Amino acid sequence: MYKKIMAAVDGSETAKQALMEAMNIANNYNAALCIVHCLKGDSDADKKAGTQILEESESCLSALSVETRLLEAEIEYGSNGVAEAIAAAAANWGADLLVVGTANRRGLERFLVGSVAEQLVAKVGSSILLVRPPKG
Repeated sequence: MYKKIMAAVDGSETAKQALMEAMNIANNYNAALCIVHCLKGDSDADKKAGTQILEESESCLSALSVETRLLEAEIEYGSNGVAEAIAAAAANWGADLLVVGTANRRGLERFLVGSVAEQLVAKVGSSILLVRPPKG
């Protein structure tokens, strides 16, 4: 069913859970897996931190062959550049499934910050699996 699975990571625990789900699905379907991280800035420090997130994510999947991509988003006030960059990467790579963690924000925080996961649902043409944080 799934041949190409993309997982978006940001270094959070929920993103790590999403990555584990993506790995399990990739193993079950013998699918290719691509891990992406989207930068919110273009400084050397941002790129180094993003590369480290990808390397840490990839190291969790040592038994699986994984492709990684560092994406750059155009961030302006009111823009959803991160979601646009991830959606474009999923489309360009031909992902059948996009797996992302969701911060599960509510109320005013969700209104002010928005949700990359919610924006992705509106932008991505493939199936999307949203992984929620554990109840605690």
